Amino acid sequence: MQEKQTREGKRSITDADRRRWELPEKKFEHWTVPFDTDPDWPKALQTAVAEYRKAWRAKMDEVNACISANAEQEELVDRPEVSKGVLRVSGPFTVEGVMPEELSLGEKGLYDPTPNEFEDDAGGPVEQMKNIHAYLTRMVQCLRSDGVTFMNNQRKKFARIEPLFESGTGSIIHAEGVWEEQDGAGPNTIAVGFGPQYGPVTAQQVEELVRASKRYDELVIAGFSFDAAATNAIQEAAHPKLRIHQAYIRPDINPAMDGLLKDTPNSQLFTVFGQPDVEVKKNKDADFVCTLKGVDIYDPLTSAIRSTGAEKVAAWFLDTDYDGRCFCVTQAFFPDQDAWEKIAKALGSSADTEAFDAFKGTTSLPFPKGKHNRIAVKVIDPRGNEVMSIQTLKD
Repeated sequence: MQEKQTREGKRSITDADRRRWELPEKKFEHWTVPFDTDPDWPKALQTAVAEYRKAWRAKMDEVNACISANAEQEELVDRPEVSKGVLRVSGPFTVEGVMPEELSLGEKGLYDPTPNEFEDDAGGPVEQMKNIHAYLTRMVQCLRSDGVTFMNNQRKKFARIEPLFESGTGSIIHAEGVWEEQDGAGPNTIAVGFGPQYGPVTAQQVEELVRASKRYDELVIAGFSFDAAATNAIQEAAHPKLRIHQAYIRPDINPAMDGLLKDTPNSQLFTVFGQPDVEVKKNKDADFVCTLKGVDIYDPLTSAIRSTGAEKVAAWFLDTDYDGRCFCVTQAFFPDQDAWEKIAKALGSSADTEAFDAFKGTTSLPFPKGKHNRIAVKVIDPRGNEVMSIQTLKD
């Protein structure tokens, strides 16, 4: 390596240099093949790498040509045309995300993680299991210290909560416990299941948790997000003998977010946000109109379902033809009156008051029945949590 660096001069060593200089013991993998050869290599190796890169380039040119011939072209520019007389209003915002592990196409056509420093020497799942164990341990610790926050800041803490994943039984239920007002020495009445560290809670996980929670009185399903099918499964699984709480986990307690945020306040780490109270009616033109009346929530203190007004939600979105997989926003509304007043004041005479009245409403615009014969309503609360309700259209 020192001889190579002397020959290349005093410039910094790049990954491309290491790939040229540090040859593998047995063979190259497709992601480690260098783009350039080294003059010190055997002639046969230089020829093989050059031929591989030649074939690789031909394949990439073929793929790019196929995309160019079949995909619509769109020119992206960093200097958009200025449209005078149009005032654009946008508040400051930031975007933070955790990059998932890169996937590569394996020999059998399945996507597998690429080798990295987190895998053990044998390429097995040892480190992966350690990471899962550490993630679940942290979630249980946070749940033990903060409890679950329901609407109107009504918080219930656990008198006792015990992890189940440490036993190595592979239980889909990760923890069990009792609320503080219950007998701490009594039976475990609360089952807890956590969603994945990366990705949403799925309908399959919901169904497995419900089946495994038959001996419990309540089930807390906590996740950083829930896909549409999971929310639908929770609604359909509602049962008098098993109360299900859909709890959202604050993103900043994800272990992968360490260092991205300055502080992590110990409050409202697990928040239950109730189901939207939606009414769908057919008008005289045979179209449908959806009205958000409020949000149904479960009050853990009284064991009753109550509703809050629609004007308290930050935003709600409507998919007028929900296919059961992907939520597509076709109409969007923002009932917060104060926000619209501030925007109207900023726009001055340019403000379209009629459009504002439509956007801040709780009643949708008329829409026809779609081919899937159902709609989905997604509601965002002031904390940024979201919940969805699915309704079948009836003639």
